[in-house]
Amino acid sequence: MPMDEEPLPSLAATPVPSPAEVPEALAEDAADTGADAAPAARARPPPPAFKVSTFVYVFLGMLGLLMLIDTAARNQIAILLGVSPAQNGPLYVLIGFSSQYLLLTMAIAGAVEMLITAFAYNYTTDWIKAAKVQKWSSAFRKVQTDAIRSGKKDRIAALKPYQERLTRLSSEVSIAQFKGMAITWFLLILIYTWIGILISDASVTAQTVSLGGTVVNLYSDKILKEFPLWFFIFSLYTVPLSLVFRRILKNYWLRRYLDRRAPPALGAAGGSA
Repeated sequence: MPMDEEPLPSLAATPVPSPAEVPEALAEDAADTGADAAPAARARPPPPAFKVSTFVYVFLGMLGLLMLIDTAARNQIAILLGVSPAQNGPLYVLIGFSSQYLLLTMAIAGAVEMLITAFAYNYTTDWIKAAKVQKWSSAFRKVQTDAIRSGKKDRIAALKPYQERLTRLSSEVSIAQFKGMAITWFLLILIYTWIGILISDASVTAQTVSLGGTVVNLYSDKILKEFPLWFFIFSLYTVPLSLVFRRILKNYWLRRYLDRRAPPALGAAGGSA
C-alpha cells in the first residue's frame, strides 16, 4: 500500500489479531515488519557465505539425478563398490560374502543404507522448529478461518503479515528436509543399483533361495510381471528399517534437547543449606 494512501475506514474498528489469537513469534515478527516504514534505510544483507555442506547436498542431489536418468553412469558408480570376487570393492569385501548369501547381504545393505539416511535426515532437520511451525500453522488456520467466515476484508488483510512469516518458516523447515533427502536420494539409488548388479552377476545357485518352503530365483522371478523378486524383498528390508531408525534418532535427539533445557537439580543446594 502506498504511504500516502488512506487506510480503510473499518480498519480502526477491527483491531489486528492479538498475540493470544496468533502465535507469539508470528505476532512479534509481524510487529517488527510493520515498524520498518523506511525500506531505503535498511542495510543490504551480506551475501551468503559459502558452505561446504550445501555444496555436498547439491552435488549428491545432482549426482543422484544423473544416476536416475543415465543407466550407464548409475551402473558404473555402483560397480565401484564391487559386485563380484573379481571386483573386490569396499562394500563387497565387507558384506558381499563372495555372492553366496544374497539374502544376508541384502539385509545388511538395507540396514546400513537406512541408518545412514536416518542420520542424515535427523542431522538436517530441526525437530523443535518443525514442531513449532506445525503448532503455529494449526493456530493460524483457526484464526484465518474465523476471519474468512466474518467476511471482513480488513480483518483478512490484517492477517497477511502473519501468513508471510509462517510461509517463510515453513519454507525453512522444508528446505532443511530437502537437504536430508539429497543424501537419501543418492544413497537409495546407489544401493539398489548395487544390489541388482550383485544379484545379476551371482551364480544361478546363489540366486536360488527358499522362501517359506518355496524355491524361487531372486533375479528371474517377477512380482506383478514387472518388478524382480529381489527388488520386492529388499524393499521389505529398507522401508520398516527406515521408519524405525528415524523414530529412534528423533526420540534420542528430543530427549537430549529436553535434558539440556531441564533446570539444574536442587540437591546440592539443599545439602549445603
